[in-house]
Amino acid sequence: MALIRPAGTGPFPALVLMHQCSGLNAAVAAWARRAVAHGYVVLLVDSLRPRNVESVCFGPQSGVNFFRGARDALQAARHLRRRDYVDRNRVGLVGFSWGAMVGLLASSSHYIGALGFESGFAAVASFYPGCFRMIPNGRPPYDLVNLDITRPLLVLMGDADTETPASECLDRLEVLKRNGAPVDWHLYAGATHCWDCQQLNGFKKTDVRGHRVEYKFRQDVTEDSERRLFEFLSRAMPGRS
Repeated sequence: MALIRPAGTGPFPALVLMHQCSGLNAAVAAWARRAVAHGYVVLLVDSLRPRNVESVCFGPQSGVNFFRGARDALQAARHLRRRDYVDRNRVGLVGFSWGAMVGLLASSSHYIGALGFESGFAAVASFYPGCFRMIPNGRPPYDLVNLDITRPLLVLMGDADTETPASECLDRLEVLKRNGAPVDWHLYAGATHCWDCQQLNGFKKTDVRGHRVEYKFRQDVTEDSERRLFEFLSRAMPGRS
């Protein structure tokens, strides 16, 4: 894990960054650098390797599941709020794939309370999440997208993503919007899963649900998603005027 901050005394807005299912990588590190350049303190969270887990791409390992990830994220936010150089009212979460689904769960008022926290994030941004219902062995099913979202949520998706298809999110996001939840989203034409992962360009696999997946790095989509992300955060977590 790493805590990175801009030069100066602050107080600065802050972001918790949650990684993909295989852990921290160059793409997430690049987002940390972008965030610091935009004036944010960044806490990179690694939910896997400190627990001797290499990957949760094919399901939970050693107790690392979405709830554990959400607790890690909420604990990271609490840690940031204790820093005197952080504006405690402007702490957000940005998650990617697995971390994006953690972010969806951590947007639910019910789960924030159930995990033992009084407050969640001022804003959450989820890059290419899955929005499906989880059916764990021996436990009741649960949804990653819930109706009790009260803080701003941005979801960025690609319409060529076969690993976490955007079609599984759109109807649920529409329901949230109709119910007055502060959600926004954007669908990128031709973008696959992990469009910002330059180191994985051309990577192919069969995922946990049996889908054939190929990643294609898109510089244009990465740049546009950076613009959309930080415009969203500026609106959702405005500074003092």
